Amino acid sequence: MRYEEIREIFNKCSGNQMRDVFVNEIEADDLDVYVKRYLAGGEIRCEKSAGAGDSVIYDIETDGLRQRIAFTQV
Repeated sequence: MRYEEIREIFNKCSGNQMRDVFVNEIEADDLDVYVKRYLAGGEIRCEKSAGAGDSVIYDIETDGLRQRIAFTQV
């Protein structure tokens, strides 16, 4: 299936609230397998939830670095 991927990396610096945002179009059969490549580190937390419409959102924290990856079918 084809998805639009929006990946946000939240800045750890308390004085900077900006985040890095990357937008890609991907093809994946299993989003869980696709997201696992971002799960590296000692402390890992990953929560999957349904977003608006048919979107799927993964909130990831690895060693204190927060990321959010949202997928929407295209």
